Amino acid sequence: MAEFRHIVRVGNTDLDGNKPLLMALCKIKGVSLMFANAVCYAARVPKQAKTGELPDTEIKKLETVFHNPEQAGIPKWLYNRRKDYETGEDVHLTSSDLDFTKQNDIKRLQRIKSYRGLRLQWRLPVRGQRTKSNFRKNKGKGQVKTKKKTTVRK
Repeated sequence: MAEFRHIVRVGNTDLDGNKPLLMALCKIKGVSLMFANAVCYAARVPKQAKTGELPDTEIKKLETVFHNPEQAGIPKWLYNRRKDYETGEDVHLTSSDLDFTKQNDIKRLQRIKSYRGLRLQWRLPVRGQRTKSNFRKNKGKGQVKTKKKTTVRK
């Protein structure tokens, strides 16, 4: 059996070796519990095993399933980016790719001046929430007025 590792690198993310694999995979940005379960099933890796006890071969299997979920047989309804705006394909994005695409989507909405884009630009709620009592945290801190110092002339 391989030696225990406290930190395991999967999907450009450091995972805790003491946690079960299913819970550790959820720490990767863009990976939900359902997707992590599907990845473990497709890679034929025990999901209750400690992450630090996994051999390198099983970690490589997990990496290949993360990079090619369609070839591994993971259903498309589990992906987090279906019908991509530019390509029209179903893909699953993780970590920095997810952040980059989200920023590009917001910039595109702001550039075409759609309702959602303008609300995002003004830092107001986008999905119809009320604004009378909520979302005050987005308004910024209140300005504290300071007393003007007067100089005494003699």
